[in-house]
Amino acid sequence: MTETQGKRVVGLVAGSHVVNHAYLVALAPVIGTVASEFEVSIAAIGLAIGVQGAVVTLLQLPFGYLSDTRSRTLVFAISLVVGTLGIVATALAPTYEWLLVSQALLGVGIAGHHPAHYPLLAAATAEANRGRAYSIHALGGSIGFAAPYAIAAATDAAGLEWRWVIGIVAILGGAYALVALLVARTLRPEVAKPAPDDRPDSRPTLAGVREGARGLLSSSGLMGLALLSFLTSAAAWCIRTYSPQLLSVAYPLDPGTANLLVSGMLVTGAGTILLGGALTDRIGPGNVALGGYAALGILAAVLATGALPLVLLVLVLPFSGTISVSRPARSTLADRLSERSDLGKTFAVVTIGISLGGAVAPPAFGALIDIASVRVAFGVVAVLGFVSLGLTRWLLGRVDGSARDPHVATSD
Repeated sequence: MTETQGKRVVGLVAGSHVVNHAYLVALAPVIGTVASEFEVSIAAIGLAIGVQGAVVTLLQLPFGYLSDTRSRTLVFAISLVVGTLGIVATALAPTYEWLLVSQALLGVGIAGHHPAHYPLLAAATAEANRGRAYSIHALGGSIGFAAPYAIAAATDAAGLEWRWVIGIVAILGGAYALVALLVARTLRPEVAKPAPDDRPDSRPTLAGVREGARGLLSSSGLMGLALLSFLTSAAAWCIRTYSPQLLSVAYPLDPGTANLLVSGMLVTGAGTILLGGALTDRIGPGNVALGGYAALGILAAVLATGALPLVLLVLVLPFSGTISVSRPARSTLADRLSERSDLGKTFAVVTIGISLGGAVAPPAFGALIDIASVRVAFGVVAVLGFVSLGLTRWLLGRVDGSARDPHVATSD
């Protein structure tokens, strides 16, 4: 695998991450407007986003198995094609019930991107550079998270309705999908598919599935990372989905300005991902994760007070970066706790934690905002940050030295 070919794979996968994450949060910047049009509560729109997350959760292991045993590029293609159909259906939704179904379809597409992305990256990059490869991948995801907010700010200034936001995301995503599918067909077989020795000779059996599940569940490090992924995903979903409400309600900002500031926050977070990747390769993933989660708890607690002067709202900009900086570290830890033949399933398990956060957090935090306030919701985010810090310290005490070593790679 030449350096040029490796860069092509990293760029292809990072671009797909942009698209999938834009699809993930396309409803978030217009959640209030959508709720008003369909005459439902904010929690109900949060539930629609949660349906998407639930479908993603259910399909992680099936897609992980398909990626590990058949074809990574097949899962990659399914993700982009079905995800694009789902976002188009969301833009055209005439009723709330249609919105629920379209979000479920979108979830089917989004479910495939992590089980395909991480094995592709691992197959195309050297161990010494993998933290930076994961950081570029995560950078694409953060750009994807930021894009709908920037589009929403622009369409709001132009006086366009919420469907334009979803529609523009769909058009851009569909165009990328066409190009990416053509490029994916040119990937070398050793990257596109698992090694022949890793492919099963027969169809999976129930006994084999049970044995595989027991093997995954027996890894304390992997299960701890899955739980950590759930906690940080829940915090991240509250930040991405309800930060505009926090800035509009707890601070006197108009919706357009709030969306623009949130977009800036997510772009800033994208930059911290590159920093996190470089630090992960230099000082080890464990140390990077500890610093990121400590900063998350502190910043969330400060912003939740609603008492910051407007001039200090610049603190919003690095807010999502507190999670972003640790994402390459978490991915590298998962990589080091895995056998090469199980990467798809390993990252599927970790992504189950991420997806459960996406399924639970939007409706749960939406209900909390309806019952209490948006400030209380972000106080809970601060708690999640400190719990994640404690869990990371616990994990580092129970896995081997590779968690802090920037170079050693082992399996748990």
